[in-house]
Amino acid sequence: MPASLTTTFTNRILQGAAATLIILALAGCSTTKDRMTTGSVPKLTKPVEEMDATELRSATDRLGQAYEKHPRDPVTGVSYANLLRMNGRDAQALAVMQQVAISNPADRNVLAAYGKAQAAAGQFQQALDTIGRAQTPDRPDWKLISAEGAILDQMGRASDARQRYRDALDIQPNEPSILSNLGMSYVLTGDLRTAETYLRSAASQPTADSRVRQNLALVVGLQGRFPEAEQIARRELSPQQADANVAYLRGMLSQQNSWQKLAAKDKTPGAADGSNTN
Repeated sequence: MPASLTTTFTNRILQGAAATLIILALAGCSTTKDRMTTGSVPKLTKPVEEMDATELRSATDRLGQAYEKHPRDPVTGVSYANLLRMNGRDAQALAVMQQVAISNPADRNVLAAYGKAQAAAGQFQQALDTIGRAQTPDRPDWKLISAEGAILDQMGRASDARQRYRDALDIQPNEPSILSNLGMSYVLTGDLRTAETYLRSAASQPTADSRVRQNLALVVGLQGRFPEAEQIARRELSPQQADANVAYLRGMLSQQNSWQKLAAKDKTPGAADGSNTN
């Protein structure tokens, strides 16, 4: 099963839609292009979102070997932790990031990745605290602000989360990852029509990636328009990846009982507000 399938559909449906908001929120926070490293980070043959399970395991093993040689290197550690998370090894990813953060306590990229690992492990308040330490008030980072929104969504604080997304959009207007997170926030409270509006806006941006379009396909499918959802899901993916995504989407949407409450809530007056006072 492709990694994009796992991160876009499996986690969102089986572990809750909030579980994957942090992925887009922090996408791009850590890169190897502008960082000096003490070791050599293995080059990946393709984006991790396009890897199948075998390729993902192989890449994780290679980065694991590099991490063992250079456990204090921030880029190697962050890259390895990200792959561990995509393999569903959240506890191990958190342990890696704890060690990397100890060695690099002032590195914003490291702190951001550490917060992501904490959120994936269910340590939401700790994740907020960590990301807060990574933020610089005089030069706020929209990725970190959006990440805060994703964590707040996972804590059930929808109104607070959406305000953080809008704060991030004030800094980075029309950023597709923020718009996608905002759309998925409305999925969590059952307002599928509002979710679709934001996701269509996200998918229309020139810099939108396939993950954003898969989110849109999910929301369209949840509203019963499967042919349209399938068409969206097949864009920009290889036939094999598209078939896997579509097959999984069919399976999830066939579980009507899982989504009856969502559909009913979407038709209830006032559902669009989706606020949460927690």
